[in-house]
Amino acid sequence: MVTVAVELENDSIQETPTPNNNCVSNKRNGHNIKLKNNDQIPGYLSIYTIFQFIGILLILSVFLWLQVYRTGFGFSGTIKICNWHPLLMTITFVYLFANSILHFRNFRNTTKRKLKMQHAAIHSCIIIFGVLGIWTGLNSNLIANPPIPKFYSLHSWLGIITVIMFLSQFISGLISFLYPEIAMKYKEAVMPYHIIFGVLTFALSIVTSVLGFSEKIIFAVNQQHGHLPTEGLFLNCVGIVLIFYGALVVYILVKPKYKRSSKPDDGVTHNGATH
Repeated sequence: MVTVAVELENDSIQETPTPNNNCVSNKRNGHNIKLKNNDQIPGYLSIYTIFQFIGILLILSVFLWLQVYRTGFGFSGTIKICNWHPLLMTITFVYLFANSILHFRNFRNTTKRKLKMQHAAIHSCIIIFGVLGIWTGLNSNLIANPPIPKFYSLHSWLGIITVIMFLSQFISGLISFLYPEIAMKYKEAVMPYHIIFGVLTFALSIVTSVLGFSEKIIFAVNQQHGHLPTEGLFLNCVGIVLIFYGALVVYILVKPKYKRSSKPDDGVTHNGATH
């Protein structure tokens, strides 16, 4: 008889005995484990649709702002290169990061192992395109005439902290949850900190983005900002939507009824051993 570790709603682990390696009981405390689809959870499909709509709206708004007010994108010229920075960082450290956080909520009937792999894959994309976004910001400062000082603003300082926290979270997550030799009790102990640290990193990315937009618009419109030009109003609205988007993500994450229920095979590897 093998023992299967099943992750419960409160992130604790319950060991369920099974008669053989190929069969896992679907009962816990005498009741069948019923997995609900997203459309069976009251309100989830609606709030998830709103979440995706706002995320895509944010990306389109940033693109529209840079294309209409900031001369667009290119691979030559300080401004056109620099314009890639806010767009790529919005896509990666806001939209993709949010989807990565909620991935376990959105695909609740997928096995935990697959969800972990997909979660790591999304984070890998964030790192790749995030590096490109950071490079465009730094490179545009270097080629400017005269060169623009680097890492002098609160936005840049918080950006560095956010990236360090994100990379630390990514590496620790790979080791803790995907490395097969890690004991289940260690995974259980690490999980709450992984979640809290991830939410803090996401919140910091939202704050950093808002500061970046404020810094960009102040430098761009200079003295006209006091007269509320159209560009300033537009970007202020983007900042408000960005804050609301971050709050919505945290709300979906902490709402108990939106939490993914455990599947009987969440704690079983392909060879039937516990992990």
